[in-house]
Amino acid sequence: MSRKPTLRALGNQYHERLRSLKDANPLTGAMWYPWASLGAIDTLDGFLGGDVEKLRSLMGSSPVLDVGCGDGDVAFFLESLGASRIDCIDHAPTNYNAMLGVRKMKQLLGSGIGIHAVDLDQRPSLPGSTYGLALLLGVLYHLKNPFLVLETLARNSRHLFLSTRVASLAPGGKLDFGAFPLAYLVDDNELNQDNTNFWVFSETALKRLLRRAGWDVRSYGTVGAKASRSDPVTPEGDTRAYLLADSRLVQPAAAFSLGRGWYDLEYESWRWTARRFSAVLNVTTRLAPATLLFRFHLPKEVLEQHPALALSAALNGTPLAPSVFSTAGEHEYSAAVPSLEAGQVKVEFEVDGAIRPGGGDERELGVLVSFAGASAISLS
Repeated sequence: MSRKPTLRALGNQYHERLRSLKDANPLTGAMWYPWASLGAIDTLDGFLGGDVEKLRSLMGSSPVLDVGCGDGDVAFFLESLGASRIDCIDHAPTNYNAMLGVRKMKQLLGSGIGIHAVDLDQRPSLPGSTYGLALLLGVLYHLKNPFLVLETLARNSRHLFLSTRVASLAPGGKLDFGAFPLAYLVDDNELNQDNTNFWVFSETALKRLLRRAGWDVRSYGTVGAKASRSDPVTPEGDTRAYLLADSRLVQPAAAFSLGRGWYDLEYESWRWTARRFSAVLNVTTRLAPATLLFRFHLPKEVLEQHPALALSAALNGTPLAPSVFSTAGEHEYSAAVPSLEAGQVKVEFEVDGAIRPGGGDERELGVLVSFAGASAISLS
């Protein structure tokens, strides 16, 4: 029985394909990105045990986001593995060839990737809202505001594959800061004569930054110089950290997607609803009967304005039995449905009371819903 090819093997094959295309099609007035972007796949291969299906599981059915895409090598490779859609973003003034390379390769391959010019430091707006996998390879030290970008990605991506330079020693090697959550700000042309380089983190700082920006690191490793001898500026002290991380901030992947009437996530764990709010669930198999379950917290501030709160729901437009709640704290609303076919199901909720706008807060506040742990809305 023949073994399936590993990610490393497939990445190497695709690199050769792209190299042949680049050799045969030089750019006009510019040069192709000179570094082997697909070398990152070797490390990803190690994280995933070479299993292509594990990578496909990370991507899921959601789009992929390639941040700082260079010539798009990694994006085109993931597209060849079946990624549903890929958005590539880069900043043309700092891209090696002003994004001519990625646009040319898209034409040569007949690719369907999306290409977007975005300056993440000025305005970190992404082309989509929920990505299965985000790539941030060799980009973090080019960002003036790395915390903002990482947090933005955590709110819009379920998984992250990241690489960046790290350092333990200050230039000259006299100060060892590797055990501390510190970063070195390089001077204009101190690193590779490139004034687009900014922050080089210690490994300790990088891991803390990821955690505070909403990521849980699942796999971590370094390549290049020994981490204990790494520094932020010299070629011989160049250590690259690679990691896979899972977001704590993005909305649940398989449970439900948010409709109208939800406010921003607070304290990385819960959201207020408005008086009317909705969600969409994916039901994978026919349910007969079915039970809708909604877990929520009823704040005492709501009951101070309304002695009891009636919560009603409708499933694909069909009203369900309401329930009344008169105590503050955790509650469950449940309603029976005779049968439910597989597919997308829209659930609309309404409470007959809410905290009215006031005191500088213009929101109409209904109930609190946790986004930590088990899904707050489910059908079974």
